[in-house]
Amino acid sequence: MQNTKAASWGELLSGRNALRSIALAGGVALHAVNVYIATTILPSVVEDIGGLEYYAWNTTLFVAASIFGSALSPKTLHIFGPRRAFLVAIALFALGTAACAAAPTMGWMLAGRTWQGLGGGLLLGLCYSSIRIVFEERLWPLATGLTSSMWGIATLLGPAIGGIFAETGHWRWAFWVVLPMCAGLAWLVTQQISAKVSSPRTDVKVPMLQIALLVASVLVISVSSLTYQVSWNALGIIAGLLIGLGVARVDKTASVRLMPTGAYSLKKGGLGSLYACVCLLSIGITVEVFVPYFLQMIHGYTPLIAGYMTALMSAGWTVGSITSSSRSSATARKLLRAGPLVSAASLAGLAALVPWSGLNANANGVWWLLLPLMGVGLGIGLCWPHLLTQVFKTSPPGEENMASSAIITIQLYAMALGATLGGMIANAAGLIEPGGVEGTRHAALAMFAIFALSPVAAAIFMGRVLRRPAAAVAAATDAA
Repeated sequence: MQNTKAASWGELLSGRNALRSIALAGGVALHAVNVYIATTILPSVVEDIGGLEYYAWNTTLFVAASIFGSALSPKTLHIFGPRRAFLVAIALFALGTAACAAAPTMGWMLAGRTWQGLGGGLLLGLCYSSIRIVFEERLWPLATGLTSSMWGIATLLGPAIGGIFAETGHWRWAFWVVLPMCAGLAWLVTQQISAKVSSPRTDVKVPMLQIALLVASVLVISVSSLTYQVSWNALGIIAGLLIGLGVARVDKTASVRLMPTGAYSLKKGGLGSLYACVCLLSIGITVEVFVPYFLQMIHGYTPLIAGYMTALMSAGWTVGSITSSSRSSATARKLLRAGPLVSAASLAGLAALVPWSGLNANANGVWWLLLPLMGVGLGIGLCWPHLLTQVFKTSPPGEENMASSAIITIQLYAMALGATLGGMIANAAGLIEPGGVEGTRHAALAMFAIFALSPVAAAIFMGRVLRRPAAAVAAATDAA
């Protein structure tokens, strides 16, 4: 008989549930800390080994490889069981991290980031998929909120680790110190994650063709971003999006599917609209890849300060997720509507403020930037737990696991696409030519203004979701 007791944070964070929560959340934290380390030190990496034109590729390749990793997580779980699957993911991530630390050239760095992304994506997929295995259904929203809140840990550790080593001229050590974290998580997994799943496991097949097409669509756009000619940029975007649309055609008739039934339909505010919101909100926050460079180049902030200012975006996401995850269904509907608009307004504010020379570090300009930087993530966090719970509840019977893993696939694809488009916009707007402070100002203005449109589009799709019968939406949001 299903337990109808109301879920509480006390239950999730006590006894064995607490240790399991730490193990799952620790995987997200490891990935997230690394993201902020890399984001913080990347300006120093480029200054040391060159490759400014490939600045965005550090994120694009990392996230593109993460798509493969996250999609492989169900198969890995089936073959190895939860415990060994986690250990495989941690080992891959550690190898990529070591390669980044030893990189003598940007090419080597990109190879390490790709390998690191493969392990990180696998780790993320396992963390989210294991929520359904480890906890009762009524604890899913709280567990999702907890794992999402680990980005808050990253906002404290990542910029500190990256910033301190970058300022002392030892950016490589920012990667080396991640390895003990990998070892600690591996030990915790061996103690708290079971070796086998409790229910019988059916054979799991991986939709490799669809995944390959998703990654190919991102890489096509990435290649076109290396030119400053708008016509070639536009051609690359069109070609990449056409390949992405081809995934839907292939997946609908494939014997092994990547997305659950209804994922490609935008009618009636169903599963397709929910996934569209996940995609568009994830694209909007990818501007954080460039924020450290903008702040250091335009305003003269140190790597440490620029890293922490960038981390405010994820800090806002954490605050929003924690404060909204236990709200009533009526309040959840309001948060689902307001969240994207908060992010859009914040990005528009950054478009006006970041290029403004009056906000230099020596003029206390930091105070003007804190609110919009945090607001970008806050808007996402306010609606994120309810958005994911809507996906869980709207997914067709028997396809719940596919719907859960699809969230990570869509989020990672959106982040890779966002980083690629960001690099294209920045290069076309003057980041490389004419470059310098003036070119960086133009790049910042163009990027923030264009990316503000992404959460606006998410708000439109969210409106479709909320126009569904109130009882249908409430059934999903009550669990959050």
